[in-house]
Order: sequence, then C-alpha cells, then structure tokens
Amino acid sequence: MSRIGRAPIAIPSSVKLIAEGQTLRVEGAKGKLSLTLPPLIHVELKEKEAHVAVEESSEKTNKMQHGLYRALIANMVRGVNEGFSKELEISGVGYRAQVSGKQLTLHVGFSHPVAVPIPEGITVELPKPTNVIIKGADRHAIGQFAANIRGIAPPEPYKGKGIKYANEIIRRKAGKAATGTGAKSTG
Repeated sequence: MSRIGRAPIAIPSSVKLIAEGQTLRVEGAKGKLSLTLPPLIHVELKEKEAHVAVEESSEKTNKMQHGLYRALIANMVRGVNEGFSKELEISGVGYRAQVSGKQLTLHVGFSHPVAVPIPEGITVELPKPTNVIIKGADRHAIGQFAANIRGIAPPEPYKGKGIKYANEIIRRKAGKAATGTGAKSTG
C-alpha cells in the first residue's frame, strides 16, 4: 500500500463528503467538486475522517493510484473549505492586465490586447494592474489557468519582461558584451 494513500483525510465540520458508487462529491463554503474514482479505489467514510482503500494486488500502478486519489480527495476537501490561489506578476513597460466581467485582458507587448475567458468557478483579482491573483476551489483548474496565462508571454531571460509566478526566480542572462577594440588584426 502507498504511504500517502494510507493516511486518513480529516474532514472539517463545514465540509460534506458524499460517496455514491464510484463518484465522490465534496461540498463546502467555497463550492462543490466531484471526482469519479477508478474501479479499484474505494472511499470509506468514518465520523470526521475518510480512508482511501485499494483492492490488494501486486501491480505497482494500483499502489500509485492509491496515493494519487488520496491526494486528489484531500485537495478537494481543502479547496471547498479554504480555497486555493496562485499569484502572477507582469513586468515590462506598458504591460498590464484588466478584468471585465468573465474576461481577462492582457496588454503584454503584442500589437493587440490578448483576451482570455475566465473559466467557471475561478475568480481573478487585480490588486495592481501588474499583479494577477487567481482564486478558486479546484486546485487543478487554478494551476492550469495560471499556466495558460503565463504561456501567453513567458518571462524572457535578458530583460525579465513577461508574466511569471510570484515566487518564480528568473535566471537572467548577460547580453552581448564588448569583446575588444573592434579592430581586426591581419597579419
């Protein structure tokens, strides 16, 4: 059995976990999420804990799925209770973001602004025009949306212009340097 898979999942009092066959639904203050489990994975609900069980077999993939689905369920419980967030920073002259309705508009050095629709269940906040905070209950959806936004204008290593995660470190490269007097020696 997986070490991660054996660990019980603590369920806060504000979260409802409902197992119906192979479908698992989690409801809380921040939203509702559902997950379809593979046939070998089962969830056992006890008082304030959930235990993920896997049918015994010698296959390594079953053990890996045990830990994976335990982590996915734990993320769902945490997401509907507390929520997740990712922060992006936009750097560059004239680079900025705007939110209008369910659309994020990015001005990142192209000849036209880039409009990105905001998926359902995700909210986008702009404390400053160069800071984008993505919030929601589904950790995977938030990470994918943040990666899609970063992919529009990834940070470049020479001047650092582009969109990066708030905690990301961009390794800067030195530009062209003068290597001598410029006169060629013929001789």
